[in-house]
Amino acid sequence: MGLDKGSMKIQNKPMINHILEALNGQIDEVVIVLNDDNRIKKYKKFIIQKNYSYKIYFTTDEDKNVGPIGGVKTGLKHINSDYGLVLPCDSPYIENDFVYYMFDTLEALLEDEENKDLKALVPYHRSPNDVNIIKRAEPLHTIFKKDLLPIIDELIEANIHRVRLIMKNQKCFFIPIDNHLIYDTNFKNINRPSDLEE
Repeated sequence: MGLDKGSMKIQNKPMINHILEALNGQIDEVVIVLNDDNRIKKYKKFIIQKNYSYKIYFTTDEDKNVGPIGGVKTGLKHINSDYGLVLPCDSPYIENDFVYYMFDTLEALLEDEENKDLKALVPYHRSPNDVNIIKRAEPLHTIFKKDLLPIIDELIEANIHRVRLIMKNQKCFFIPIDNHLIYDTNFKNINRPSDLEE
């Protein structure tokens, strides 16, 4: 895009504010990870705490120039709970129902003792031909367990920055994106100026 996506306006509102609205009434805290203090100052001007039912914290990437995996790591390090929902700032069509369904499913799974070591709750796109679910996962719309941090550190140290690989060889629960419970629109990204025009 060549611009700061989270602050770009859609329907007269910064993109990230659409996402923050979808989280209202669903969670206790949001950690917004940005790449430097200047961006934090910029975002604090249009993110107004009183508009939201949860506490908002701002922080900067601990590992610079490693892409989204650095944001995932920093965000998980700063949450107070065992699990955190990761969302990108360029998906303004996240729905309140998606957030509710993800956390409701996690809660139901954790009632079963067999799932106490569950590391991630992952939406994925169905495909009749491709058996590799991780390749079709939406890792930036995933709930990760905080104790994955050592795995993320290992990946970053090995110069491996693909967020999907956090899930490799971990106990994950995969939820199909099927337009009945999780709608495909939740995953629409704004990557090009033409996407904004749409």
